[in-house]
Amino acid sequence: MLQVPQETERLARLVADRTGRSAEDVVRIAIKREAITFGVLDKPKHRITVEEMLAFGERIAAMPVLDPRSPQEIIDDLNAV
Repeated sequence: MLQVPQETERLARLVADRTGRSAEDVVRIAIKREAITFGVLDKPKHRITVEEMLAFGERIAAMPVLDPRSPQEIIDDLNAV
């Protein structure tokens, strides 16, 4: 069990009161965030919703075509190099 200084506990309780979480959750979340930042933990995967997927497709479809060649023409040009 970790022993934390009073100031650390005080700050955790202030944040807990403001967020409606427990002081323990505030500390755990903060440490987990740091662990992700420093590569100790992998960033959690975000599962995309259907609505997000459709919105992403709409954004991609609205983008301008930068290369009007067909996919086969592009492959042929790459293979020619």
